[in-house]
Amino acid sequence: MCSHHKLAVLVSSPVSLSEESIAPNPTTPQDAQPGFEEAEPVNTSMDEFHQLYQKLLVITLVLSGIIFISVWIFYSLNTALNYFIGACTGVVYLKMLAKDVERLGGEKNSLSKNRFALVIGLIILATQWHDLHILPIFLGFLTYKATLLVYMVQTAFNPDS
Repeated sequence: MCSHHKLAVLVSSPVSLSEESIAPNPTTPQDAQPGFEEAEPVNTSMDEFHQLYQKLLVITLVLSGIIFISVWIFYSLNTALNYFIGACTGVVYLKMLAKDVERLGGEKNSLSKNRFALVIGLIILATQWHDLHILPIFLGFLTYKATLLVYMVQTAFNPDS
């Protein structure tokens, strides 16, 4: 037998110096070391992420509708439509952010900056087009930030939701 075959046989066959079985012992919960509990499956955390995203999206849409109607009542339809343009951009931004976060870890190691081009483009458009007003558009865009505040307050007072 050549030396390569001997090495392959030694590596592939387990050698035990004792007569005891080398089968693993089943562990009980009290034998398990802390910190080595079974990890949650990835699907569960992704399901939680999608539920959070859906919840934030619904809150953003509801807030946008309430604020749009309020601005229309107290200011004008033109100002309300400017706000609505910003709010729609905020929803698109939130969707882009969620898609970017979803890819994080698996395909990518960092978040992309493409979302900022959306906001910059909108502000540039608002400065060039005379019917658009920067402040209502920008405040409409920030509606998704108000959503985060609503969600934070909601979870602070009702952590089970």
